[in-house]
Amino acid sequence: MSVISEENVRGGGSVFKDISAEDDDWQPTEIESLCMNCYQNGMTRMLLTRIPFFKEIIVSSFSCGNCGWSNTEIQSAGRIQEQGVCYTLKVKTRQDLNREVVKADSATTRIPELDFEIPPFTQKGSLSTIEGLLDRAVAGLEQDQPVRRATDPEVAERIDEFIQKLRKLKDVENEFTLVIEDPAGNSFIENPLAPQKDEALTLSRFKRTVQQDMQLGLRADDDLDEEPAGNDLETMRNEVLVFNTNCPECNAPASTNMKLVQIPHFKEVVIMATNCDSCGHRTNEVKSGGATEEFGTKITLHITDTSDMTRDVLKSETCSVIIPELEFELGMAALGGKFTTLEGLLKDIKDLIVSKNPFICGDSCVTDRVQKLSEFGEKIDKIIAGEMDVHVVLDDPAGNSYLQNVYAPDPDPEMTAEKYTRSFEQNEDLGLNDMKTEGYQEEN
Repeated sequence: MSVISEENVRGGGSVFKDISAEDDDWQPTEIESLCMNCYQNGMTRMLLTRIPFFKEIIVSSFSCGNCGWSNTEIQSAGRIQEQGVCYTLKVKTRQDLNREVVKADSATTRIPELDFEIPPFTQKGSLSTIEGLLDRAVAGLEQDQPVRRATDPEVAERIDEFIQKLRKLKDVENEFTLVIEDPAGNSFIENPLAPQKDEALTLSRFKRTVQQDMQLGLRADDDLDEEPAGNDLETMRNEVLVFNTNCPECNAPASTNMKLVQIPHFKEVVIMATNCDSCGHRTNEVKSGGATEEFGTKITLHITDTSDMTRDVLKSETCSVIIPELEFELGMAALGGKFTTLEGLLKDIKDLIVSKNPFICGDSCVTDRVQKLSEFGEKIDKIIAGEMDVHVVLDDPAGNSYLQNVYAPDPDPEMTAEKYTRSFEQNEDLGLNDMKTEGYQEEN
């Protein structure tokens, strides 16, 4: 049995270690446990490991020497994200069935065309493909069919018909929709076209409900849904507020600084910065200090000189970044809100698409994909060096993003900013369609 040494804990070392095929010292912990098949004792092996550029996980494997039954599970040991995620994929070809999927145990899986849903916490987390998810659903429905055929033949027959419909989906004779909604924000569906936009795949982020927070253990069942008291705005403008949080990389205790800042020729924003003393990770996030604007904003900059890289950029979490010459589009909330320079934004995009992509390292990588993403990274480097003539577009339907005009207050000859009326879909993403701003005080 492997034991985590006391010296490692006292010395600040992590109990999670990067997964590697060349490390023979990191052995799994063995625990004698009950076999749920024959009710004799078997052996469970647990390994605490970290997948590079992804997160910490617990890999557990059970085997019974008496009946031969075995089972393998993967559980997330990482942090719960600030927002939930919802992936919607239009499956059109058999090739789509090969997309890799990370499905957390807190995720809900739906196929609207069949009115089929797998509720959260009914399956263990898994790393699989679309086809693997369908096979797992079929296996779950078939598990108790022998008993149903004996006790309730009519129900068993209807389930058999539904199983055939699920199996027929793998032939992709007709297009169908797969929805994975995870309030913990730890699920993922692969985009094989990355860094280009995948028209068949959409990602949206949402704020968790009180019930979802309770399911995830983020608040007690008897916790009252009370709004915190308002802060004095003048105090917030003149002081840097500090509150305790956890590092998004190593999950160690850290502190986050927050301050209201007035950006010249724009508006007031909230800047939050976190610095981890344990691993050295630094991050900053920007949120608008005002309301959603009446119109959306689209800012287009023609990069003509390396000096453009020093322009200040405020990218809100609702802003998309588009580089038409690279056929690249970064959706809203992908990088969160940031206050940086244009060079810093491009480097963050490169890190997200190339350096921190979990599907281009280890045995999950595909040669063509690695080459494609490497070429994209090289093009980003050329843009930063001023060797490519491109346009950078910031499209923010909330109107809360900003790109510095170095000629202010005069117009910038290389930059255009236009206001536009949001579409119904954009208002839906921002939660504005269901927002009532008139007469709400008259309702009880």
